[in-house]
Amino acid sequence: MAARLLVVEDEAKLASLLRQGLEEEGYAVDWVLTGEEALARLEHFPPALMIVDVRLPGIDGIELCRRVRSRWPELPILVLTALDGVEDRVRGLRAGADDYLPKPFAFEELLARIEALLRRSQRQALRQVLRDGPLTLDLQARTASCGTQPLHLTPREFDLLAYLLQHPLQALTRAQLYREVWHENFDRGTNLVEVYINYLRQKLKAAGCPGRIATVWGVGYRYEPGGATRWKP
Repeated sequence: MAARLLVVEDEAKLASLLRQGLEEEGYAVDWVLTGEEALARLEHFPPALMIVDVRLPGIDGIELCRRVRSRWPELPILVLTALDGVEDRVRGLRAGADDYLPKPFAFEELLARIEALLRRSQRQALRQVLRDGPLTLDLQARTASCGTQPLHLTPREFDLLAYLLQHPLQALTRAQLYREVWHENFDRGTNLVEVYINYLRQKLKAAGCPGRIATVWGVGYRYEPGGATRWKP
């Protein structure tokens, strides 16, 4: 089955050329003009990869990346833009884009980048269950449990715990956690990370999970496994 791509581009001529070229390469392609249309489309017809222009009417491409990344964290995003400054590239990547291709671009390079992102996504799809002893996180179903007891986590708590489990025994800074989980630049005036760490500690303790989230003073936090932390396909 052909991989389905979603192109979010308000320039009709470019979008038409992209669609034609990608379909000739065997992809199924949906095209929308705005970020609002893209979000509505994603709710019902999630693609294998999304191609986004930065300069969109209404919700721009950067904000669209942020919203998509918070709702669909595994969806590969390739940003296309005429803005080619370092600052613009950094903004796009920090907003959640996986890759960045400035206009004008060679179609062959676009294809190569799409193929690379899809390969990476397929490898990640094989690693959808994370375990630490009785603690289990199903990243696809977004469910968590400790033994037979379900863990009722908010979406942000789930994302934070998943990131900690993916980096066992590593000292993770508050700025790193805020950037990777909230997908925003760290605000030293916020205590969101501390608040959510405490939420997780309480829920893990109440469920009897053997792993613990340790404080690394002056740095941040570290997940200390209570069992064998591993990915399971």
